Amino acid sequence: MNKQKLDEAKEQLPALKKKLSGLKKMNPRKLDELFHDAHKKTFKSMDCLTCANCCKTTSPIFRKVDIDRIAKRMGMKSGKFEDFYLKVDEDGDFVLKSSPCAFLGEDNKCSIYEDRPLACKEYPHTDRKNMYQILDLTTKNIEVCPAVAHIVLGFETHVKK
Repeated sequence: MNKQKLDEAKEQLPALKKKLSGLKKMNPRKLDELFHDAHKKTFKSMDCLTCANCCKTTSPIFRKVDIDRIAKRMGMKSGKFEDFYLKVDEDGDFVLKSSPCAFLGEDNKCSIYEDRPLACKEYPHTDRKNMYQILDLTTKNIEVCPAVAHIVLGFETHVKK
């Protein structure tokens, strides 16, 4: 089902991007309600451990507090952790040097789950407040996360312009 949702979303990407762009005009509270409701419904039946595509293909942003916490857990100095695992991207953010994530196990479980970066905890960001602020990120996440693809594909039939 996960791959099928991603493939379906990729086929419809131009239309989905247009749909998300149109949602920017929606009342922010209504938009949040729409996303939050769809998020809850979607994650009742989807299990991230069956996919982990986000961990396999993209990197979260590591804030300094994330780096310090994870380095401490691993018994490393923060600078060593940065040197070994991270690079600075074109936006000046710390991200992983490579993918899949070095902390992803073969069972799709995260070896630092309790201490994972905030960006990982919040992913795929479809249940946060002020969704209008991250619709561009949501558009990118359609191609990565089957749950986001499922949520946005559902809007095709539920959202009237």
